[in-house]
Amino acid sequence: MRRVQGTSGSRFLGVLPQKGFCMTAAGTVVHANLEGGKGALKAVRRGGVDGRVRGFEEIPHTGRNGWINLLKFWRENRFQQLHKHMERTFNVLGPIYREKVGTLSSVNILLPSDISELFQSEGLHPRRMTLQPWATHREIRNHSKGVFLKNGEEWRSDRLQLNKEVMLSASVRRFLPLLDEVSKDFCGMLQARVEKEGRGEEGKRSLTIDPSPDLFRFALEASCHVIYGERIGLFSSSPSLESQKFIWAVERMLTTTPPLLYLPPRLLLRIGAPLWTQHATAWDHIFSHAQARIQRAYQRLSSSQARRSATGAAGGQYTGVLGQLMEKGQLSLDLIKANITELMAGGVDTTAVPLQFALFELGRNPEVQERVRQQVRTSCSQAGGDPQKALQGAPLLKATIKEVLRLYPVGITVQRYPVRDIVLQNYHIPAGTMVQACLYPMGRSSQVFEDPLRFDPGRWASGSKEDGRRGEGQGFRSLAFGFGARQCVGRRIAENEMQLLLMHILLNFHLSVPSSEDIKTNLTLILQPETPPRITFTKL
Repeated sequence: MRRVQGTSGSRFLGVLPQKGFCMTAAGTVVHANLEGGKGALKAVRRGGVDGRVRGFEEIPHTGRNGWINLLKFWRENRFQQLHKHMERTFNVLGPIYREKVGTLSSVNILLPSDISELFQSEGLHPRRMTLQPWATHREIRNHSKGVFLKNGEEWRSDRLQLNKEVMLSASVRRFLPLLDEVSKDFCGMLQARVEKEGRGEEGKRSLTIDPSPDLFRFALEASCHVIYGERIGLFSSSPSLESQKFIWAVERMLTTTPPLLYLPPRLLLRIGAPLWTQHATAWDHIFSHAQARIQRAYQRLSSSQARRSATGAAGGQYTGVLGQLMEKGQLSLDLIKANITELMAGGVDTTAVPLQFALFELGRNPEVQERVRQQVRTSCSQAGGDPQKALQGAPLLKATIKEVLRLYPVGITVQRYPVRDIVLQNYHIPAGTMVQACLYPMGRSSQVFEDPLRFDPGRWASGSKEDGRRGEGQGFRSLAFGFGARQCVGRRIAENEMQLLLMHILLNFHLSVPSSEDIKTNLTLILQPETPPRITFTKL
């Protein structure tokens, strides 16, 4: 097995406290004097020092002044490397630390046992961090907010309606054939390109490309097919400029979000800061694109309903998530627009980028690739063309996505505000504190995963050696889509979209990579390759 890039043990600059805590494999808490090295380690029991729970202010931290920390982030470009900054900081301060950057304060945690405790205190209306730049944009443009930006009873009411169309198994069965169709067409397009541009004898040609532009087009085509119930023709030789501009706008929105999280958006709006202007312009384009698509779908739906009424014919054709929401009439048109726009904005990069990582890891781990392919072939031969049966018979496909997202989580944290006081690592955490489960460092931690830098989908299989490590909170090691009632609303679409595309690619191509060097990653709002990996597709 090849390995992905290892963790950095380097000292994090600018850390003020000299002492921290770390969890050993045996489950004891270790008091570490960071200046004194290994000789200064002293074990203490979980009950705390002198049998007491430590106060919130005693949690190790990266500096008390949020504005000085913000300056460091700007100067050292930590926004783009926040995942590595977190990893280094956990290495120095142990499995819990506090951080204040600008106006944003959080407690960051690493271990599944602590994450379990956090989620047990999330309450009936779980809250995650509000992306204030997004919320401010909705407010100044008088747009309704979707479930991503809502909290409380209003969030719960809307979310329950959306769940019926995007999360329940009955709705998944309806949209799976649409995703399967787009995946097959993508592979057909790729086969034609390999045959035309590739090298080697006819029927077994190879082509080495950066597949990322094609994967972005696939993700948008698949999202539109499920959301609007129509194809938008992105696999044609000349895809529409309108769709390409939408992809650019999503990328610009994601890039400009992180720096804006640490500053008051309305202040930036007042002074006309270019960063805010770029962010707002990107969102304006996303809304205008979604509005045009929603309008067309609405007109198509209205004329279809009129025809059915005139002829007395019964419905039956799946009209996409938008059509289902409109027909049910449980949400107002404004709320439908808000949620459809959020689904669209969140459904392109968040699937296209993990697919890049998946193709790369399968390409540099040929034995894993062959194992998944054999299972896929067997399952497809028995499924009789039913995509749901094909996926059910190939659990390694789902495990491959889990393994990719363990090493390269789309969002590097999951946040909650506990509704009651809790104790994590012997520290008192008051109710209402933002606590972040840090997924990138957790996925690469040897305290959580055996041989964590090894790409091994088999670690998620039932009955595997690692499956037997049933330590406290072990069910919280895979959180790329969040958890519970507040998990990603587009989870079922994304999971099945990625699995179906990988399934058809593995049936049609052998994957390899010109370079097996670890991929360097950057963070916008999501984790992505610094340079997209090149993949060699060889026709089978």
